[in-house]
Amino acid sequence: MPKNSDQNEQFPTQSGNAEGTPGASGLNRRSLLTGGMAAVGGAAILSQVNGPARAASGDPIPIGAALPLSGFAAADGVEFRQGLELAADEINALGGILGRPLELHYEDTGDMGADNVSQAMQRLVDLENVHAIINGYNVGTSMIEMDVAADNDVILTHFNTFISHNTKFLEDPERYYGCFQGDPPEYWYGPGFLLFLQNLEKSGAWQRPNNKLAIIPSANEYSIVIANAMRDQASEFGFEISLFETVPFPNSQWGPVLAKLREDPPAAVAITHFLPQDLAQFMVQFTSQPTQSLIYMQYGPSLPAFRDIGGENVNGVLYSTVIGALPDDFGKPYERRYKERFGENSAHNTASQTYEGLWHYSLAAAIAGGTGEPFDKEQNKKVAAAMNGLIYRGVNGATRFDPEGQSAFCYPTQIGDPSLGMPHQFLQHQDYRVQARLIAPDLYKTHDFVAPPWMK
Repeated sequence: MPKNSDQNEQFPTQSGNAEGTPGASGLNRRSLLTGGMAAVGGAAILSQVNGPARAASGDPIPIGAALPLSGFAAADGVEFRQGLELAADEINALGGILGRPLELHYEDTGDMGADNVSQAMQRLVDLENVHAIINGYNVGTSMIEMDVAADNDVILTHFNTFISHNTKFLEDPERYYGCFQGDPPEYWYGPGFLLFLQNLEKSGAWQRPNNKLAIIPSANEYSIVIANAMRDQASEFGFEISLFETVPFPNSQWGPVLAKLREDPPAAVAITHFLPQDLAQFMVQFTSQPTQSLIYMQYGPSLPAFRDIGGENVNGVLYSTVIGALPDDFGKPYERRYKERFGENSAHNTASQTYEGLWHYSLAAAIAGGTGEPFDKEQNKKVAAAMNGLIYRGVNGATRFDPEGQSAFCYPTQIGDPSLGMPHQFLQHQDYRVQARLIAPDLYKTHDFVAPPWMK
């Protein structure tokens, strides 16, 4: 990374001894380990801990990633890999972890599932001796990733976005001490969506035509947990469930569901299925005979394929994410760097997950005095403690791990302080030719909600 890159401009660094006298920012490893871990830029922390800026030149530190580089989620897998590559290059240019550069190793999880993912992770440990594993998401695993990490005493950060991670962690916190979920669990999408509708109505931007809410999950854990959370709390926000129907995964045939929606039109439709090509097909079929309903979808609209397939039919669609690069002084320079390197059509929001995961781990390892190899429980527990103590303000907002599960806190539904929680972002496609507009939370929004073109 060039000396005057965006990373250095965004996070100006001061020289200082990592153990001794701090630079102008007042940061050093001793202060960070004794309660001085503040929400500051990653490069500023790393530069202070590493000492004067210099490229890493010591023995490489192997870092692994088990990613879906083939199969139906390969497009996301490629972005996850690219996010790791960008982060590793930036970290190495600042001295790596205490002078040692990061060296990335990948294993393909294909169509995912417990066997594929566990075997891929074990190969990373056995063949590459990786000190940590930074994954994106892998579906159908029953969180077996945590067992592999625990059995080998390696740090794991993943972005499955599953409440089952929290549940498993709480069953045995000592065993799963090194397992982190880098974003909030999917559960928070449920109450977060209902709160968004309530706030939208209070602002006067939307008036519900009735109290009906239709919820359409698909047959996978992620979708069903979100849908159930919406259903179970809907009455607290004045909604009644007019339709709750689970569709196959994947699914492109929306005719039966659309027939039911048109027979009994709801005020809002929440589709918690997440494949972009399938959701685009829903909009193509919906707009031929729309109902006067807000349309909310899960995750898929954040990917370029949704706009490419759906075209102008996607204008007006709402979606949200509990993790994604913010259009602010942290996120915009990252987006620019990412797209300059990987192309304008690359999905920087997807890549931001593993990008942040590697940054957070690297900072914690540097603060803890270095990484731990597999089975080095003593050192890896120090790294895990530093990860829990570090409130990291990165491109996706603030990451602070909830001790009740070691997942990132969610703002505003789980925690009311935006400096301590990752914002649950709500976006709207207002012009399919450009990226969606951020319309909530208010502290972060760049645009206002606009009525969808099918609503009169």
